[in-house]
Order: sequence, then structure tokens, then C-alpha cells
Amino acid sequence: MSDSPAKEQEQQQQPGSVAQQIQQIQTLLKAKDDTSRFVGLALLKTVLDNAEDVRNDEGSIVALWESIPPKFVDRLIKTGSRQQGHTTAPSGSANDMLDLAVAVLHTFAALLPDQTKNDARVLGRIPQLVACLLHCSNDTARLVLETLLSLVSQPDGARVFNAVEDLTPLTEIAPSQPLVLETLGYAWLSSMAATADKGSLGSKIDNTISNLVSSFKGTDAVTLLDFLAKLLPRLEPELIPSSPKWIVALVAFVRNLVTSRPTAAGRAAYTNLAAALLEVYPETAPQLLFVDDGKDEKPFAYILISLLLVDLRASLPTLLEQLNSPQYIDAARRLTSAFNVVSNFIGYLLRSMDDDAAVSWPVPPDLLLKIRKSISETMSLVIEYLRDRWDASVAGAMGLHPHARAGTANTSAGVHLTLAWDAKSGEVASDDPLILAAIRTLAIWLREDDGEILRMEANGLADMFIELYRSSSSSSTATEKLDFRRPILVAFEGLTAEEDGVEALLDNGGWEALTDDFLSILQACSSPTTISSNTADAARGIEIIRILLPIAEAEQPGTRDAWMDIVTKVAACYVPDTIQPPVVVELQVAALQFVTTLLANTHPGMQKRYVHSTSAILGIASQLRSRVKGDAALEEALEDVVETLTALR
Repeated sequence: MSDSPAKEQEQQQQPGSVAQQIQQIQTLLKAKDDTSRFVGLALLKTVLDNAEDVRNDEGSIVALWESIPPKFVDRLIKTGSRQQGHTTAPSGSANDMLDLAVAVLHTFAALLPDQTKNDARVLGRIPQLVACLLHCSNDTARLVLETLLSLVSQPDGARVFNAVEDLTPLTEIAPSQPLVLETLGYAWLSSMAATADKGSLGSKIDNTISNLVSSFKGTDAVTLLDFLAKLLPRLEPELIPSSPKWIVALVAFVRNLVTSRPTAAGRAAYTNLAAALLEVYPETAPQLLFVDDGKDEKPFAYILISLLLVDLRASLPTLLEQLNSPQYIDAARRLTSAFNVVSNFIGYLLRSMDDDAAVSWPVPPDLLLKIRKSISETMSLVIEYLRDRWDASVAGAMGLHPHARAGTANTSAGVHLTLAWDAKSGEVASDDPLILAAIRTLAIWLREDDGEILRMEANGLADMFIELYRSSSSSSTATEKLDFRRPILVAFEGLTAEEDGVEALLDNGGWEALTDDFLSILQACSSPTTISSNTADAARGIEIIRILLPIAEAEQPGTRDAWMDIVTKVAACYVPDTIQPPVVVELQVAALQFVTTLLANTHPGMQKRYVHSTSAILGIASQLRSRVKGDAALEEALEDVVETLTALR
């Protein structure tokens, strides 16, 4: 071992040693003439490709990079882009110069540490890399795009990239180079939070998407649709173009794909983009997607919804077994989008049925009956899937007591779940956007369609609905958690129209879950120190009363004793002197109506026990009278409250 240093020194002194080559490369790169620099760059590329120890030595990589004159690299790229020879270059075409410069930049983009990669010597090459794309071979263009992708994934690189005025070289090759779309997406999303000039970035996004749409004309545009389906929902509202001209062309792409028997990738692309457009452009997208000129025998909306329903019915029965497979994420995303499109279509259909509606009727009556049957069949499968998924994830079996449910067991084979077999990552159904989308679509259909059989089937999901509602209420401050409360309220609005649905809600703790949420909302809206301006919460409170009020009115032989505690809590609420949003005032009036019903429906002895609460509620009603002036419906409701409670005292 004593002669090892001597051997290393001897190797370094050999003419062909790596250390000597590096020294020679640095000398050539520092030369004044471009011929020597070109030779040095070529040698550098060879060393980086073959010397693994150099590639792994961060210090050597940084030193070599700093030896390269940035302006020389720019000249090589420009020369190759113009397809012209360089008078001081060695033998070889201009394309060789371009290929060499790009290859070296590509290698350093992968090897340089992040701190150095954010330096102006690196990021300053971005404009030239963009400009050269139209003159590159396919292989070189791929290297350019990989280099750009590496650089724009950092905020500083994205900022420099977004400052490039002309992105035409990128948009023109996008149909043949999918990395273009990935590069644009990373650049926009990376700089979204940091940029102060939202208007300028939004305008660039608008213009670039318009150019992309033009470039993809004549193709199936599957990659473009998939890209925009991922991008648009992730953009900040300030960056989304308000009335883009390209949305019409995108819908045309969707229509062409739907009617041309697309591949699996094509089906996923048009499904995801349709859902994204409906989410981002709720005012204009439904009209473009669901309305035809009436020339075709079968309207496009009928074809689209029918295909989505077929996809759902074909996929749901086998979806549970894919939970832990790599394919589940893409499949779940496609099915989530399908549910969202169907729910939007149902909403559009309901709006078009109004006599005063300004929207067009999307489907003729005969085809509408077919769609209704197809939706009902699909929702029946959805109920079955939700039951199986919930049992697999949480319940273990329908009706199983929570104390006997899934937990962890420590065995000689390791730690595993005792009952649930949902997902190996530990995620549960309440974290899956697919479950939320499925429940939302099912809920709308349960409320709007009068199918008794489907409602009876859905009653079997009452325990799932209540637990999801409670989990959403307990984690409402965690923005990353999904909120199931509004869809579940819509579902119960339909289910409680039948007596069996009322029993299902009450038997599974629905009354307690809903009243707890209602009281917390009312308390937040009535707090003297924290006056809530969250109108969404107040609107949810009104929906809760809309469900519970008919149940309280129909309860026989009268109000349950356990329910009367609500009267005391509402009577203790405070009405702030400050002006509150109209929806909050409506919630307060609805709360008085609710407790008045509870008091009026109980026996006289109980009414006497709550005489002080009755007086307090009358005091609240007196305070609210000045707030409801001008609203005939609220004035009438408040007057009924006062008359009823006065008669009870």
C-alpha cells in the first residue's frame, strides 16, 4: 500500500491520463481562437461521456463548466441554426457545431449542482436553445428539450424561459416532440407563485396555447388535450384566459376524438379535457360541449354522455382489484373526469328545463329517456362500487360496529391491517377524488330523479355518507382534505324524500352529525368576536335545515327528547349588531324556524320546561325583524315563528 501514491502520481503524469486531458481541455477553452475552443469542447464531451470519476466529482464539473466561454457556445448554436459554416471552426458542418454545443449543455444541465445551474452562465443559454429548435435534428431537438426541462423546473430557469418573447420554435415542433408540452407546463407552473406580473404571464400562456392549437390542427391532438387537461385546473385564476378563442378549437378536437373511435389514450384525453374545461370555464364550456346545431341525428351530447356511461359501467366492476396497481392512478383520474362531465351534464339539463332558461335543450326527448335509463343503471353500479370500496377501506363489512373495524396487527410476518384491504399506502377512500366525484354525481341524480328503487339501494350507503360527513367536518381546516359535506347533503335531500331514507339517516347518526355541523356554523356566524363572512358555510347550514325540518315536522308521536337540546343552543346564540351577509341572516331565520318546529311538535310539559328558551328565541326574532325588511319570504317566515312561539307561552 506504501507505493499507491507514487502509482497515482505516475498515472497522472501519463500523457493520456484524465487529469492531463482536463488540463489540456481547459487550456484549449481559454484560447483566443474559436478553432482551439471547438477542439477543447469536443475533447470535453468525450471525457464527460467516458470518465465516470469526473462525472461524479462535483468540483471538477463546476471547474470545467466555468472554463467554457458562454459567448462561444452561443456562437456555435447560432451558426448551426443558420446552417452556415464557421470560418474558424475545424472541419465539419455547422450541424456538427450545433449538435456538439447542445450535447455539452445537456450533459452539464444533468451534472451541475442546483446552485450553479441557477447561475446566469447556465440560464443565459435558454434563449439560444429555444431559437435553435427549428434547425435541429430530431435527436438534437430531444436533447435541447431535455436541457430546457431540467432548467425550467427551477423558478429562476422558469423566469428566464418565460421572458423569451418568441416561443414559436417550441410550438411548431410540439406535435412531434411531446417534451415541448412538458417543458411549457413546468415553466408556467414553476413561475406561477413567484411572478408578480400575473397579467403578462397569463397573456403569454394564452398566446402560446393558441399557437399550440394551430400547430396541432390536422392531428388527433391527443397529447395536447392531455397536457391542457392537467395544466388548466392547476393554474391560478389570474393566469387563466377569461374568454380564449382557442376553447372552440379544443372542443372541436374533443368532438373529433369522440366520433372517431379513439384509442384508450384518446378516450382518456377527451374525457379529462372535457372535465377540465367544465371546471375552468363553467359559463361557456357547457354550451360548447352539450349543444349542437341540430343537423345530426344523434346530438354530440348524447354520444359523449353515452360513451362516458359505458366507460363507467365497464370499469367500475374491476376497479377495486386495481387499487394497488400502477394503472389505478390514470384509471381513477379518467373515471373521476367522467363523473364530473356527467354531473355537469345533469346540471345543464336541469337548467335547460326551466321555462325562463337561457340555455338550449341539449337532447331530444326520445334520446333523453335512453340517457335517463343509462344513468340510472350506471348509478346502481356506482352504489355497489361505493359500498364495496367503503367496506374494503373502512367498514370491513356493512353494519360492522366501528370498534370492530380495521386496525393494525403486529404479527411475526409484520404489521398489517386486520380487515381493510384498500390500499397498501395507507390511503383510504376519503382521500380519493374518485369517491368524491362518484358521490357528487350520484347525489344529484338521487335528488333530481324520482326512482324509488335506486333510492332504496342508496339507503345502504347511509353509514358511509355520515362517516364521510363527520370526517370532513373534523378536518375542514385542512385544505388538502376532500370535503364531502355538500354532495352528501344533496344525496340526503333525495333520500329523505322517502320514509326509508329518513330511517337510514336517523339510524346511522345522521341527525347528530348534521345538527352538530349546523350548530357550529350558527355559532361562528353569531359570535360577537368572530363574525363569519364565509357564506359557503352559511349556505350549507341552510341546506341542513332543509333536510332536517321535514323530518322534525313528521316525527311521531312528537319531537324526541334528545333533540330538544338544540333549542337551548339556538336560544343562546348572539345576533351581532354589525351588518351581516344576506345568506347569514337567512340561516338565522331558518334556525328559528327549525327550533320552533321542535317546540311546537313536542308535548305541553316539555314546552313549559323550555319557556325561557322560547322567550330568548322571540328576542332573537325581534332583533332579526329589521334585518329582513324587503324580503317578503323571510318576513313571512319570521312572523310565523313569532306567532307560533307566542301561542306556546
